[in-house]
Amino acid sequence: MVNHVSFTTLHAPKTFLLLPLLLMVTCLSAPAQCTVKKTDLPAAPELLGFRLGMTKQEVKVRVPQTVFGPTDPFGLSKTTINPYFDPKIDKTLFENVRSVSLDLLDEHVTSIWIGFDENFKVVALDDFVKLLSDSFHLAAPWSDWKSRGRQVRCADFQLIVTTVARGPSFRLVDTGADDTIAARRLAKEEEQEALEANQTESDEVIADKTTKIFYSPNCPAAKNIADPNKVIFKTQVEAEKAGFKLSPDCQ
Repeated sequence: MVNHVSFTTLHAPKTFLLLPLLLMVTCLSAPAQCTVKKTDLPAAPELLGFRLGMTKQEVKVRVPQTVFGPTDPFGLSKTTINPYFDPKIDKTLFENVRSVSLDLLDEHVTSIWIGFDENFKVVALDDFVKLLSDSFHLAAPWSDWKSRGRQVRCADFQLIVTTVARGPSFRLVDTGADDTIAARRLAKEEEQEALEANQTESDEVIADKTTKIFYSPNCPAAKNIADPNKVIFKTQVEAEKAGFKLSPDCQ
């Protein structure tokens, strides 16, 4: 029995013998995944006191001169802080900072973009990546982003590094907020499609482009409109927006 086992082992296929070793090499060579969450991010000095999730009021406490743009139908608003050009801003709080741009969803910060000038303590992209990795306590490897940038994606945020006007910059993004915005846009599109699908032929009106008058389809006067002058609108509202008026004699 012993000799039989030894014979089988010695004559086992090479692939079978190498499989455990290949699995081990694959596991060791696979890139580490970043599992850090945005709530675990430290108050890195490069964030200048800003953080994902902070409210509009908290932003104004940090920079009272902040003016927010209008909120769009999806709950998005933006603001940009330019320490160089606003004499009321305390520039000692923004040394070597060219600008700060914040995106907000439902009045909470979901994206922070900070651009530094060419006098910042590190300028080379690799040095800036290392600086942010240390500041944010990120051990995961970075990957290329577009043509000249770098990025690292973690549990619920993304960090992107680029060079703008010879100065380093980074953008910290709440990826969950991006998903929320995409879902809201999709819901709006589906709502619009449903409204259009629910429109029936009875909603249509027939207009005379010479008189700028429109009629309901069952109005006898509509049948008297010459074909070259006839215009069909999907709804009465659409006809009114085009400058046509409803016939007072046949509604």
